[in-house]
Amino acid sequence: METRKIYLKQNIVLEPLINNWYAWSYLIPPVTAAMYVVNSHLKIMRSFIAAPQVHISALDNPQMIGGPFINYNTSKVDKVKALMEKTIQEQAQMLELAEAIKTLDKMLANEATGYSLEPIYQNIPEILKGYVELVYDLNNNPSIRFIEGLLYKSQYYNQSMQSISLSLINQDERHFVFSTPRLEDDSCLRLNVPFSSEIIDELSKLKNFSDSFGSIKEKLCLKGQDDKLLASFFTEEVPQKFPKYDGNGVRIRYFGHACILIESKDTCILCDPVISYKYDSGINRYTYADLPESIDYILITHNHQDHCLFETLLQLRYKTKNVIVPKNNCGVLADPSLKLILQNIGFKKEIITEVDDLETIDIEGGIITSLPFLGEHGDINIKSKNAYVIKLKEKSILIGADSNNIEPKIYEHIHNFLENDIDILFLGMECDGGPLTWLYGSLLTNPLVRKMDQSRRLNGSNYEKAIDIVNRLNPKDVYVYAMGQEPWLTYITSIRYTEESRPIIESNKLVNECIMRGIRAERLFVQKEIILT
Repeated sequence: METRKIYLKQNIVLEPLINNWYAWSYLIPPVTAAMYVVNSHLKIMRSFIAAPQVHISALDNPQMIGGPFINYNTSKVDKVKALMEKTIQEQAQMLELAEAIKTLDKMLANEATGYSLEPIYQNIPEILKGYVELVYDLNNNPSIRFIEGLLYKSQYYNQSMQSISLSLINQDERHFVFSTPRLEDDSCLRLNVPFSSEIIDELSKLKNFSDSFGSIKEKLCLKGQDDKLLASFFTEEVPQKFPKYDGNGVRIRYFGHACILIESKDTCILCDPVISYKYDSGINRYTYADLPESIDYILITHNHQDHCLFETLLQLRYKTKNVIVPKNNCGVLADPSLKLILQNIGFKKEIITEVDDLETIDIEGGIITSLPFLGEHGDINIKSKNAYVIKLKEKSILIGADSNNIEPKIYEHIHNFLENDIDILFLGMECDGGPLTWLYGSLLTNPLVRKMDQSRRLNGSNYEKAIDIVNRLNPKDVYVYAMGQEPWLTYITSIRYTEESRPIIESNKLVNECIMRGIRAERLFVQKEIILT
C-alpha cells in the first residue's frame, strides 16, 4: 500500500471549516466573521444547549430546515457546549470586535448629525482605531468604511481556526451549513491547515492524478494513527477521464443550480461552480469527474453561499487560470471584497480580475462582458454582483443569476448596449426568497421591524418580471436555473419545492409562454447538455 499508485475516491468530501463551522464567504473577512460568530454561532449553540429538544422537534418539519436549529440529537449537547466554550475562549478578540462595531455604529447614529466627523475619531473603540474611516453620504447619513486590507493583516484574521474535514459521502443529505457545526467523529479526518495551504491543491489533484500512500502521508503530515481511516479514502481504480470538447461550436453543460460550464475548442468557462460528488444516488448528474483538466475562467456572479462556494472553489484552485469577480463597494460591512476574500484563501492575486458594469474581457474566440444585476439582496447597498454576457464563437449567452427585474428599463438599455439579440438566457426565478435577516441578520446592529424584514426579500424574478426580460432581450432560448432544486444542494439552500411552490408555478408559466411563442425553453434540473453550432 505504501508504494502502490492510488487515487482519492471521487466521493470524498472536502469541507472547509472555520472553528468547526462550515466556511462560506462572510466567515473570511474579519468584521463579518466577528458578527456571525457572535450573532449566529454562539446564539444557536446556546439555544441548543438550553433546549435541544426544541431543535430536534423543529427539524421534524421540513419547512424548518433553513432555520437556526442544530441538527444533532441530545447525545451531542456536551460536544456543542465544549465548542461554545472553546469559541468564547479562543475567539475572545472576535467577540470584542463585534461589540466594538456595534458601539461605533450606535455612536455614529447618535453623534454624527452632519457636522465634521473628526471629533468622533477620538471616541472610536480602541480596537477599531486605524481600521476604519468615518464617512457621510451626500445626504449626511453616516457610515463606517472598514479598511479591509489592514484588517486581514491584523490579529482578527486568524488562519489557525481554518481546517479541512475529509469524509466519504454516499447520499445527498447533509446538515444545513448555517445552523449545524461540524463536530469531529471517527468517520472524518480533520486536517488543521489554512485554506491557502498547497496541501488542499495536492489533495484535489489526487482525484485525477495518482501518488503513493507513503508520499501522500508525508505531504499531509499525518501521524500513524490516521492510516486506517486515510487508506479508506483512496482507491487503485483509475478514474475515467472525459475528453476535452473539440467541436467547432459551443458546448454548454448544466451541473446543477447556477453552475454552467461553457466550452469551445479553445476556451473553458465555469460559472458559479457548485458541484456534486460522484456516488450512486439514482440520479444522473455531472460531477467533479466531468470537468476538464484545466479551467480558463471561473465567473462569480455574487457573494452568496450557493454561488461562491469555497468547498468547490478550493478543489478547483489548482486547475484554474483566471477568476472573474464583481467589483465591490470598498469597505462596506455587508459588501466585503470578493477579490480580497479569494486572495486570502489562497488564490493568487494575479489571476483574480474585478470587473465593473459593462466592462469587457477579451478571451480566445470571444469576450466576457459584465452587466448590472438588480435585486436579490434585500435592498442592501451591495455592489458585488454581476450578470455576464459571454460571446463565444459568435454565440451570446447571458448568465443572469438571481436577477430581479425591479426596473425593466435597465434591460432595454442592456439590449441597446449589446446591439443584438442574445442566443441563450439563463435566469433564476426563486421568486419567494428568504427575508433579509435570513442571510444578513447577523450584520445588523439594530433589530429590524418584522414587516420591513418580510418586505425585503432575497428573491429573483417572478413570471411577470421574467417575461418582461424575455420581451426586451429577445433570446432564442430561455433556461430557468439557479432554483436550488437539486437534492444534493439542500445543505446550502434549504430548498425543497413541491409542484405547488410559487417559484415552480411561476417558472412553469414562463416556460410555457416561451414555448407558445416558439422560443425553446426549459426549467433545468440536475443536468443538461446544449450544443450551439
